[in-house]
Amino acid sequence: MEKKNNYMTKAEIARRHVQSMILTGEVGPGDRITTREVSDALGISETPIREAIRGLASEGWLDVQSHIGAVVQGLKTEQIIEISALRGLICGLAIELGASSFDKERLAEIDRNIDAYDEALDEKDYDRVAQLNHDFHELLCDNPRSPWCHRLLENMHGLMSAQRHGIPPQHDRLAAALREHKSIRDMLKTGDFAAAAVLAKQHEKNTGDFLIKVISEMPDVEK
Repeated sequence: MEKKNNYMTKAEIARRHVQSMILTGEVGPGDRITTREVSDALGISETPIREAIRGLASEGWLDVQSHIGAVVQGLKTEQIIEISALRGLICGLAIELGASSFDKERLAEIDRNIDAYDEALDEKDYDRVAQLNHDFHELLCDNPRSPWCHRLLENMHGLMSAQRHGIPPQHDRLAAALREHKSIRDMLKTGDFAAAAVLAKQHEKNTGDFLIKVISEMPDVEK
């Protein structure tokens, strides 16, 4: 699900660039991001970049440290538990509030998303899978009756990303997530929005539990 932006401020351009660096694994927890390198990459002044960094720091993407600057923020176990629970509750609420939005057209979009995810997973196109996963949650939560739910989820976008923790794509978990997407879709098609909300909540918990497990097995990781 793509949205066209006719205009973005320089701060927003910088924000998206830094987020992309983190989500693609170009930089990981503990790595420093300087305004100069972002300025050189984008060809814009450092002032809007500082604004973007402050915003990302307030949302938990970065930690701005004295005499060091902006450092990519990792997540501890208790933070992952909280964030996954919040995402599940907010997504479930968005589904229930936006029940009337799941018309034939929206359900057809969800079907196409799931088919494309399945195909990308078979081809091991994990970048495409990541985008389709994001689009699936957009289709669940972006509707006129839940704008604040959608905004909150967008603010948490990427916090549960395995790439930002230096974890390569995990095929088995991605396949399990696809099955969970299908179950949510099936409940939406029957009109059982309460059940779909429960499944969305469990889906986010499963993602959080998996991330905690993988991070706990990584060496030199603060739990």
